[in-house]
Amino acid sequence: MIRRLYFTTGLIIISAVSFSQSFILPNFGLKSHETLVIKKIEATIKATTFSMTIENRIQGGKFCADKNIYMVYPDGTRIKLTSSSGIPVCPDTYKFKTIGEKLDFTLTFPPLKQGTAWVDLIEECSDNCFYFYGITLDNDLNGKIDAAFSLAENDENTKSLISFIDIVEENDSKNLGVEGLLYVNIIRLAKGTGNSTQASDWYKKLKASGAPRLSDYIKYLNDQGIKY
Repeated sequence: MIRRLYFTTGLIIISAVSFSQSFILPNFGLKSHETLVIKKIEATIKATTFSMTIENRIQGGKFCADKNIYMVYPDGTRIKLTSSSGIPVCPDTYKFKTIGEKLDFTLTFPPLKQGTAWVDLIEECSDNCFYFYGITLDNDLNGKIDAAFSLAENDENTKSLISFIDIVEENDSKNLGVEGLLYVNIIRLAKGTGNSTQASDWYKKLKASGAPRLSDYIKYLNDQGIKY
């Protein structure tokens, strides 16, 4: 009996360790606040914790987190925030002392469902609410997207364009939360490299894609004067 008990306990520990995952600076599709950053997401059998930071850009800036913050699964299921740390709950506010000051805080939710590829993070409040759409919970995919962005940052736009196209073609059937982001970058890179025909073709593919929050991505492009 003792041998069997030890063996069973070992399985539980191994299972718990295997489900513990960390996502450093995960990619996402769209967000509300320019300087709000998800530094890390830790998913364990006990909780899902978002480690975040925001930088103040204005004199007399203030920030708070509403109690009504949700982690939203791809099927629309909303999971409410269980606790927060390092940030006041609205209407209380944190008053920044200087421009450029950063506030680090955490938001904690119940455990993430295994196999979840992406989530949204949405604050519901009366004013200036924050959101992140399509937060990617796949380290391999995040690595590929990071590499594609790095190519663009190093002015290797043609290689970056090819990388983004490869990522779309590899994942087109998965209904990813960042699908719209991938299309947007393909369209912008194609346009930027002087290939308007390719940009137009991918714009039409985006419109027909059924990507999550498709209308938001179309509006994002249109607001930048990109429309075909």
